[in-house]
Amino acid sequence: MLSEDALARMATQLIQSALAAVEPAAAVRCHVVRAGNLLTVAGHTYNLDQYAHVYVLGGGKAAAAMGQAVADILGDYLTAGVLVTKYGHATVHPPHLTILEAGHPIPDENSIRGAQAVAEMARRATERDLVLCLLSGGASALLTLPAPGLSLAELQSLTGVLLRAGATINELNTVRKHCSVLAGGNLARLITPAALVTLALSDVVGDPPEVIGSGPTVPDPTTVSDAQAVLARRLGRESSYRYGPFLLETPKPGDSVFARAQYVIVGSNRMAALAAVDQAARLGFNALLLSTFVEGEAREVAKVAAALVKGVRACGDPLSPPACLVWGGETTVTVRGPGKGGRNTELALAAALALEGWPGVLLVALATDGSDGPTDAAGALVTGETVSRARALGLDPLAALEANDSYSFFDQLGALIRTGPTGTNVNDLLLALVG
Repeated sequence: MLSEDALARMATQLIQSALAAVEPAAAVRCHVVRAGNLLTVAGHTYNLDQYAHVYVLGGGKAAAAMGQAVADILGDYLTAGVLVTKYGHATVHPPHLTILEAGHPIPDENSIRGAQAVAEMARRATERDLVLCLLSGGASALLTLPAPGLSLAELQSLTGVLLRAGATINELNTVRKHCSVLAGGNLARLITPAALVTLALSDVVGDPPEVIGSGPTVPDPTTVSDAQAVLARRLGRESSYRYGPFLLETPKPGDSVFARAQYVIVGSNRMAALAAVDQAARLGFNALLLSTFVEGEAREVAKVAAALVKGVRACGDPLSPPACLVWGGETTVTVRGPGKGGRNTELALAAALALEGWPGVLLVALATDGSDGPTDAAGALVTGETVSRARALGLDPLAALEANDSYSFFDQLGALIRTGPTGTNVNDLLLALVG
């Protein structure tokens, strides 16, 4: 049977392969090429000589890397651009592009300044111009421009309360789209009548364009009524009444602002998950991608994942050992305790408790952007021995879980995964190895 150390080394290789598959610059270059004056984007060709200006706008944790790739491809055809990314993520500064940093997941004053700069350049575009919009995880917060009458403090408070209440990314974006001057197709409204190409690195389950980055360049199928329903469901009807007057309706399918728009997803959670599966197979594992639509409370998802791992170990179902199971998606955490942690470390801690005493098994829960919630860790790695090792050190895993203190628990145990900012963001991955 493979040792835990051997499994951990192999898990590291799976993580590296998954992240490499969705490296933003490489993802852009797979879909965008230029031959002289002809720019081809996913099969659609643009004659750059026909445009007076070519602008690049957008935001997200991968904005700088995506911007570098686009700048390299466009060369002298690039006029100017503004991209907004998370603090610490401006790893490159391409020529002709202004890279601004702002707050995430809670927007701050720099988010507003960045969004205003994007909006100003969008308004500059005319029917003789081409605009490339680059979106990746975090764009919803990083491109924050509150609706008239709504202050940043109010929007910050609303976002934080919804996150703590366990709102899904879809629910959160439904509300934010109707509190924003840019979200929900409104950026496309500012860009029109220019030609528009959106390149998106998806950070949401199922890759719906209207949810990625709160859908600033695509029609919005949700309504003000939908946003009010989320507020009522998660925070109570009082909140729905309180924020109702500030909610803005968004452009819907069929609106003329999308007449000259193309939208391309250049990277996704599925691409990363499949890369992990391929690497596991190369390492000799029977490997299977189970789903990239995982959602729900982190600790409940952990129980299901642990049950599947046990099935492999005990009965060879659905795969015989050595086996690798891969999931993708994004869970949520309903915060009840005063501790520190993210959805991946909480999932890992719950899984460790469920797998206690099971030999030869390893599970990794990972945020592909390298930042699991409000922490500096990407996630954590656990085995069937994690709980016993923790108790030997005087740690109480159950108490840590109840206090939502998974980060502190794994930090003391030395089981955190720290990648630093990866430059990409395609949701989370859950990898299980059975030796």
